[in-house]
Amino acid sequence: MQGQEPLTASMLAEAPPQEQKQMLGERLFPLIHSMYPEMAGKITGMLLEIDNSELLHMLESRESLKAKVGTDLVSVILRIYY
Repeated sequence: MQGQEPLTASMLAEAPPQEQKQMLGERLFPLIHSMYPEMAGKITGMLLEIDNSELLHMLESRESLKAKVGTDLVSVILRIYY
């Protein structure tokens, strides 16, 4: 990712819990925004509720991220319209 070094488990472990989520969110948001610009904030917020190790995996594996975002996008749409 431009402007940011890749996030590692050791980098996260050195940060306080709330800062960990901030670090993850800062890296996830641009990736999600490139897929779903109008819902990126909501989807990023939903993703930040899951375990940090899974979030790290999604940052390393774009296919994993795309699969999870697809699932969360459906969830967001269902919450809005039903």
